[in-house]
Amino acid sequence: MRNDATPDPHAEQVAFGQRLKILRNRRGYSREALGGLMGRSMSWVKGIETGRRGVPPMEVILQLAEVLRVRDLADLTGVSVPIDLFTGPGHARLPAVKAAVDAFPLGSPVQAPPAAHLAARLAAAWSARHTSPHHRDVVGGLLPDLIRDAQAAVRQADRAADRRAAQALLSEVYSLAQFFVAYQPDAALLWRVAERGMIAAQESEDPHTIGIAAWLTAQAHRDSGPQHFDAADHVTDEALRFLDPLLPDATDEVRAIAGALRFEAGYTAARRGESGTAWRHWDAARAVADRLPAAYFHPVTSFSRAIMGAHAVTIAVELHAGGESVRQAARADAATIPSRPRRARHRIEEARGFHLDGQPDVALATLAQAHEAAPETIRYNGYAKRIILEEAESRVPDRRRRASELAVRLGILAA
Repeated sequence: MRNDATPDPHAEQVAFGQRLKILRNRRGYSREALGGLMGRSMSWVKGIETGRRGVPPMEVILQLAEVLRVRDLADLTGVSVPIDLFTGPGHARLPAVKAAVDAFPLGSPVQAPPAAHLAARLAAAWSARHTSPHHRDVVGGLLPDLIRDAQAAVRQADRAADRRAAQALLSEVYSLAQFFVAYQPDAALLWRVAERGMIAAQESEDPHTIGIAAWLTAQAHRDSGPQHFDAADHVTDEALRFLDPLLPDATDEVRAIAGALRFEAGYTAARRGESGTAWRHWDAARAVADRLPAAYFHPVTSFSRAIMGAHAVTIAVELHAGGESVRQAARADAATIPSRPRRARHRIEEARGFHLDGQPDVALATLAQAHEAAPETIRYNGYAKRIILEEAESRVPDRRRRASELAVRLGILAA
């Protein structure tokens, strides 16, 4: 029995409207705010919550799930649905990665490899992540040994400088692990990885490493929902306050991570619906990108000149501005993004924009392009799944067929 006065949205007797009100309040949205994000009025929200309106159709339920960051449709419907929109399937390599993270040995007899050898393996792992269409499978196979060896390197370092260098490598290994663990069904593991990466980064005293860890930690906070946006902003602001004085004499890597953090601030502002602040941060990030070499591409964040068009699409989509999303998509060139998963992510953001703009056929075609670039990216993306599930119920037969085929390819529906 619950010991507070908050109703449990999973309780069977709670009606749809009551569930919606509970989830809206938990996210900190007013009726007016939720209505605005849905393109509806405050009275529309009130009508559903009070039961004056009936349960909306599935496409509206899926849109509500996106806006409220609902991770299981049962939270809204009260009926167990065999898909968790914002958590992907557990990857076959997840148990081995989890075991390596959880082991955290103190007296292992494993001999640490030379730092240069470990750094080369880590660079190869990042390269594999960007070039392989099945990047989670490849990275998941490499991570257990990388985690074990990086931990050993920290334990066995004799000099302070060597230990700091080993901590930087360990932090970056945890950063790679966070990419693998993200959107899989183990939130506690994600936070262990994020926090250990941040601690190792601070121990390294390396600005670039600290920036990467802060970038990923801010994302983890933001993806946890609106009640964590302030925490995301705090991490971003602290990291930029640390990095900004170093930028006049910084390397391209440090400049790039500062630019990536500035975009993250804009991303969070867009999630809040703060258009002016979001675009102001995007402008600041673009100014940083313009000072980087034309062909530069950050190996962790993908920050570069080429990525700024994709970032503009993301800002517009998160602001639920369909027309602006499509305009920004027309300006962005996905072909210039060398990373397969990042290119797929951009295609998904474009699809969201087309869907917001009332172009579902173009959205589905764009999602097919995302699947071609990196199947393991779209398979773990809740927004892509929402669009596909909605259009699988379309009244247009050809659209319904194409959406259903995509759903089968993603493993959402059985063949």
